[in-house]
Amino acid sequence: MSALKWDARHIGPVPHDLSYYSKCMLGGVLACGITHAGITPLDVAKCNMQVNPAKYKSLGAGLKMLVAEEGANGIWKGFGPTFVGYSLQGMFKYGLYEVFKDYYMNLAGEELSDKYKPAIWLAGSASAEVFADIALCPFEMAKVKIQTSPTGTFPTAFGAAIREMQRTKLETRFPFGSLVPLWSRQIPYTMAKFFFFEKIVQLFYTKVFTEPKDSYGKGTQLGVTFASGYLAGVVCAIVSHPADSLVSQLGKSANKGKSVSQIANEVGFSTLATKGLGTRVLMIGTLTGFQWWIYDSFKSAMGMGTTGGK
Repeated sequence: MSALKWDARHIGPVPHDLSYYSKCMLGGVLACGITHAGITPLDVAKCNMQVNPAKYKSLGAGLKMLVAEEGANGIWKGFGPTFVGYSLQGMFKYGLYEVFKDYYMNLAGEELSDKYKPAIWLAGSASAEVFADIALCPFEMAKVKIQTSPTGTFPTAFGAAIREMQRTKLETRFPFGSLVPLWSRQIPYTMAKFFFFEKIVQLFYTKVFTEPKDSYGKGTQLGVTFASGYLAGVVCAIVSHPADSLVSQLGKSANKGKSVSQIANEVGFSTLATKGLGTRVLMIGTLTGFQWWIYDSFKSAMGMGTTGGK
């Protein structure tokens, strides 16, 4: 195939047309919305460990204290904005990753695309996450406020919480007050997530499963997907944890009106980087593994093949 005719949108098992990208967006909705909402209790405990480490000392103790003080519903606070926000984020994260990856590959051309695959993965994932976080931000702000506010001081119902955030927007900076910290958390996280996932999948198919990828069954391919996603998630959690802690601190009432840099200086980098990290590694590793597994299962069911390869 001549360089003039080469097109990244036509090198996979199916053409990357509008239908393909739309299905990838739907796969992203399923992958992120379901998984993030499903681990809401871990998220509630993690956020409270970040903003009140003296009270919530560990995952187990934190969950027990939340249940004791607020009942079983206490550990499911923020389920609504989590589900909606991360569904929207997943739609753009995965769908636009495919769009930007093809776009940057076509800009680079066949030879450079093959030579600099990691750069394509990083650029595509970073570009997609910029838009994904704009969609997520209002819901993430509401979620954090619901999860970290003392009992009875802020509505826990989805609609009521959004209305209260809107009513107090001068104080809460709703809906995009946390966008920059969110970008600082999510863009490095997503770059690591997609880069390490693609790289680990590549290693599996060059070092372990050395026959052509298509010669292996769906079960094997999806097993590779889950293992690669889990390992990538562990790296992601470490890379993005300081910024995640900052986002949680911004939702704390004691930090109302403070700048990001002021909060960071007061809390200290060591605390931002380590408090709640074990919980987040467990949470994000499992989360990322299942996200990629759901996403690739959906793609396989649609006849689009799994992500990555040699």
